[in-house]
Amino acid sequence: MISMAIPWFDLDGMTEWHTVVDREPGVYLGHPTTVLLEDGKTILTVYPKGHGRGPIILKRSDDGGRTWSERLPVPESWATSKETPTIHRVVDRDGVRRLIVFSGLYPIRMAISENDGETWSELEPIGDFGGIVAMASVIALRDGPGHYAAFFHDDGRFLRNAGVAGKFEVFQTVSRDGGLTWSEPALVTTHPSAHLCEPGAVRSPDGKEIALLLRENSRRHRSFVVFSDDEGKTWTPPQELSLALTGDRHVARYAPDGRLVVSFRDMAPGSPTWGDWVAWVGRYEDLHTGGDGEYRIRLKDNHHSADCAYPGVELLPDGTFVAVTYGHWTEGEAPYVLAIHFRLDEVEQLPKQDWVAG
Repeated sequence: MISMAIPWFDLDGMTEWHTVVDREPGVYLGHPTTVLLEDGKTILTVYPKGHGRGPIILKRSDDGGRTWSERLPVPESWATSKETPTIHRVVDRDGVRRLIVFSGLYPIRMAISENDGETWSELEPIGDFGGIVAMASVIALRDGPGHYAAFFHDDGRFLRNAGVAGKFEVFQTVSRDGGLTWSEPALVTTHPSAHLCEPGAVRSPDGKEIALLLRENSRRHRSFVVFSDDEGKTWTPPQELSLALTGDRHVARYAPDGRLVVSFRDMAPGSPTWGDWVAWVGRYEDLHTGGDGEYRIRLKDNHHSADCAYPGVELLPDGTFVAVTYGHWTEGEAPYVLAIHFRLDEVEQLPKQDWVAG
């Protein structure tokens, strides 16, 4: 498994592109997700105070992620979160816009805001089922206004509260009322030997297909992808991606020129940026063909194993990407949450190296 076809750029030293979102000495802050509101500048982020679980922290930026608020008031139940929270925008058939925050394990719970995050409901179960990293992705369906699919994974412990770990599998649940209620989960994909998890959804440029990029947790395979051309009713068998896309917790956004930018934790064997926060730049077609893409970017060097990079990624109206995640950015210190602003045309002016892994 060797790829030498693409260069990589290193943004670790571009400190002027980085902004601290939250940092507390001796306290583990990690696993943020983000949502960009329709004004193109307001970003909200949620993350746990603790390693993958703990009280949910909410922060807001009103200037595209350049500065961030203090920690904002949240409902009491948010202190009972058991796992990584995620935040998403949904809109119902009447045009009512909601923000929803999920908290996973058993049962999956959800909180709602109908005033762009000013106030929130308490966390309440969405059904008699659970899951891990709920919901890693939420994507609008073309079945009708207010229709969404949400994706998560489970290893048998939490789906029905069985408590026995087994194979990692990926599931989806559907809302037809703008995120107020969600269906019973349905299996998306499984694999005989791979542990598939943390689905990252992206729609094809022509809008006709949904792809799910998948972490592979046994570490015996590359990352995987599955496709649906019928709005999630059926899915192709999982196929391996390029080594250049092998990593954890993929989050994808399109650049203004149509290129696909995917941020994740690098887990490619032998990679010079293994365990770091990286991004991949290529085309949607590369997901089908296993193509290496155009190049990789190290967004930030992580100083402790591979403990970093559950990223939120947003695109501002001027073509600037805002990526937000956690990591051990300062050696010997607890992880904290960082934002980076970058444009592809600016990245491409920097010195580049050949990316070799395998």
